[in-house]
Order: sequence, then structure tokens, then C-alpha cells
Amino acid sequence: MALLKVKFNQKKRVKLAQGLWLMNWFSVFAGILVFSMGLFLKIELRKRSEVMDNSESHLVPNSLILVGILSCAFNGFAGKICYDSLDPAKFAKWKPLLKPYLALCCVFNVLIFFVALLCFLMRGSLDSTLAQGLKNGMKFYRDTDTPGRCFMKKTIDMLQIEFKCCGNNGYKDWFEIQWISNRYLDFSSKEVKDRIKSNVDGRYLVDGVPFSCCNPSSPRPCIQYQVTNNSAHYSYDYQTEELNLWRRGCREALLSYYSGMMSSMGAVILLVWLFEMSVMVGLRLLHTSLESITNPEDPECESEGWVLENSLKDTFKSALENLKKLGKFNQVEAGAEGAEGEEGGKTPAITTVS
Repeated sequence: MALLKVKFNQKKRVKLAQGLWLMNWFSVFAGILVFSMGLFLKIELRKRSEVMDNSESHLVPNSLILVGILSCAFNGFAGKICYDSLDPAKFAKWKPLLKPYLALCCVFNVLIFFVALLCFLMRGSLDSTLAQGLKNGMKFYRDTDTPGRCFMKKTIDMLQIEFKCCGNNGYKDWFEIQWISNRYLDFSSKEVKDRIKSNVDGRYLVDGVPFSCCNPSSPRPCIQYQVTNNSAHYSYDYQTEELNLWRRGCREALLSYYSGMMSSMGAVILLVWLFEMSVMVGLRLLHTSLESITNPEDPECESEGWVLENSLKDTFKSALENLKKLGKFNQVEAGAEGAEGEEGGKTPAITTVS
């Protein structure tokens, strides 16, 4: 029994073709939207490429761009088919191409669904690349005179100001690295010498943070140096008082920003996928309803359209049997080739009569 079997007359076929033509052009605009989203996400990721450890995060925008381009091409082609299906003479040239085209549509819809899932599942990979990238970026914060790293300070400062964050996981991350350049340290000072000597790696570590960690909404002046020293500041206890520094780490802030963006894009892609599936089903019904016309000279006669010629279970069994036959055929061919090789390797015995 055919799956989704529907009876059509000429009026219904014309309406289906016209509706599909309109839906395909809507899908073209959806493809342009998907392409634009991929381009926007790629630009946003490139803005923070200096604090990202690898390029794996660009898999999602590249996939969105590819899906957008393919969507425009596939749906533009389908729109032409639907338009020509109103004229039997024009539709005749598309008949041989419809089955391969519908098979490609199935593969394309699987790709769309995979990209939608990728948008939701990319959070883990993005988390690791941000964690390592921010860690490296903070190490190079002081290298304002080093070629290739001289803009890292500005990048980190602008990032912390824009996203209202501090450090990788929090403000204490700055206590573990030397973020002040040696160029601005007075090595004749006893305090500087003592701090450098007290560190195994000879780094100048302080319990302070860059100015970009300061929260401008705080009522008291920013405490960015000697953050953990209660006696250095009047009426201050760093363990109980709400610090006037950003509490959230930049990894969490960026992850939340990009994850929210990708989740929204994933939801849009799922809607596009559902729309593409409905277009593909409609195109299949149009294809089968036109092929099953018993009398081509009478365009007003009734016909039947279906999505699958047999039930889903029978179609699956048939596909499985075809795969088994193909596997057996390949085994027989391989065996025949092996036998021919063995026969070719044997040398016929020659008897000499004296």
C-alpha cells in the first residue's frame, strides 16, 4: 500500500504546482537568510579570533553558508520544474531528472538537519577553544612591544569592557600571570625586587587586575591593586564586600553570547528544514501524480500521487534486499577474479618425447 496516497484532478494538480512554485521561492529567500546568518556568525567569530585557540569554531558558520547557497540553487531549480509542470510539453524534459533530483533533495535535507544539530552541540568545542585562547591571550597582554602581539592588550581590554567580564574564569586569573610589562617596572625598587625573587619563574605577580576589569557602576572608586589586602583600603573586606570588579569570567561571557546566537540560528535552521521537507513531499506528490496519468492526451483526467509507492516497512525491506544483492554480487565478482588469477598463475606441463 502506497504511503500518503492522494487522488488528483487537473485543478488540484495546477494548485499544487502553483503552491510549490511559491513555496520554492520562499525557500530561496530562506536560503539567503541562512547564508546571511552564517556570514554574520563568521564575522563575529573572526572579531575574537585572537582569543580562540583553533579554527574548529568556524565549522558552524561555514556549514550555514554552504547550506544557504545549496538551498538557493535547489529551490530555484525546483521552482522552474513546478512552473514547467503546468505545460505537459515543457514538463516532459524534466521527467528523467526528477528521481535523481528528489534523491539529492533527501541528502540535502539530511545535511540541513545535521547543521541544525551542530548549532546546538557546538558549545563543548567552543568552550575548550575559548578557555585555551583566553589563557594564551592573557599571557601576551604585557607584550605591547612584541610584533604580532602588540594589539593583544587592546583586544583583551575591549573584550572585558564590552562583555563586562574579567579574566578567563574570573578576576583571580590575573593574579597568576605577569600582566605588567617589564618596561614599566622600576627594578631599583625593593618591592619589585622582592616580588620577582619570591617567584620561582622570576615573574612580577601582583594581586591586581587591569583597569578594564573595573565596574563603572560601582559606588566606590575602583580597587584594582592589592585586591586581597584588606589593610590597604579603608573599610574594606574582599571576602565579604561586593568587589567593584566584574565577577564573571570572559570565557563564560563569550560562551553565553555565542551559544545563545547559535541556538537561535539552530532553531531557524530547524524551521527551514521542516519547510524544505514539506516542499520535497509536495514535489514528490506532483511528480507521481503527473506520471500516473493514464491518458496523456486528456490532461483533465484523474490521477494518483504518493510519497512512497509501497509502505514504509516494505520500502525499507526492499532497500535492504537490494543492498544484500549488491554485496553478494560484489563477492561473486571478487571470487571470479581470484579464480582467474589462480588459473593464469598455473604453468601447463610440457611432456618431451625422445
